[in-house]
Amino acid sequence: MTRPSPVLVVTRLDDVTADGVIAELGQRAVPVVRLDPGDFPADVTVSVRTGSLGLTGDIRTPTRTVALDRVRSVFWRRPRPYTARAGLEDRDAQWCIDQARYGLGGILASLPETHYVNHPWLNRAAEYKPAQLSAAARYGLRVPPTLVTNDVDEARQFVARYGPAVYKPLYNSEYADADGHGLTVWVEEVTSEELDAGVGHTAHLFQQRVAKVADIRLTAVSGSLFAVRIDGSPGLDWRRHYDDLSYSTIDTPHDVAKSVWGYLSHFGLTYGAFDFGLDAAGRWHFYECNPNGQFAWFPEPITTRITAAIADQLENPGRDRT
Repeated sequence: MTRPSPVLVVTRLDDVTADGVIAELGQRAVPVVRLDPGDFPADVTVSVRTGSLGLTGDIRTPTRTVALDRVRSVFWRRPRPYTARAGLEDRDAQWCIDQARYGLGGILASLPETHYVNHPWLNRAAEYKPAQLSAAARYGLRVPPTLVTNDVDEARQFVARYGPAVYKPLYNSEYADADGHGLTVWVEEVTSEELDAGVGHTAHLFQQRVAKVADIRLTAVSGSLFAVRIDGSPGLDWRRHYDDLSYSTIDTPHDVAKSVWGYLSHFGLTYGAFDFGLDAAGRWHFYECNPNGQFAWFPEPITTRITAAIADQLENPGRDRT
């Protein structure tokens, strides 16, 4: 009897979102192999060949071996960065890291006949904020006036015209202080008087502040939408105030749903975590879509539904490979 083909979960060890999905797959008796590319090459070994049907071979972790042509689907979450073995000099270490990224990374992104949630290259393409805003507007979502610039005069004029305005980072980079403590750049309101020559140091995103009465996190998984209204944040960025928040499930307006499906199709995504601001008139204002967003912080009834939808995608990717 042929053993069922496994689901490959690509993520770091401390990923509670992946933990929930892995537990759900386990309850369904679906085999799972968890892999963190950050463990390569110290604790991961790869041997892969090319043939007429694509890649064949296997990847071995300390506890699992996965044949690449047997992988049913891939849940691509949040793996650690590629690393080099200890003791290598900087330039040698960087060379090895690059080879790992394009070698193992290229293998993991090229598995034959495999369903990805989401494919890592599609995730990357969908992470760019300008591309997100452009696609959102193209597919009919309401997008606040936005400026991306490194010109301080342009920034001041925009804030003066569209204020109150906010500043948002274009990407959530790894960022730390001199002591190595992690730092987060939050969404903050900004005035034209606060803008100085520092704007010229890099690209910045400025956006008209939405007069919102609540926030909305809309999680899309293939054909399912899970909209959650978020209330209670005493500040602009609700991510800073989890202890003050309350959550309630709501329906997604038909026009928003249609636009969301168009957006996901545009980027080729199966999964997306959309953030909106809800105004007093009931209009949804698009902020961003994280193609790899978290959801395990929701109350259990909400988390359970999203987890089941993702497990459905991974367990039944549209073909019988058992």
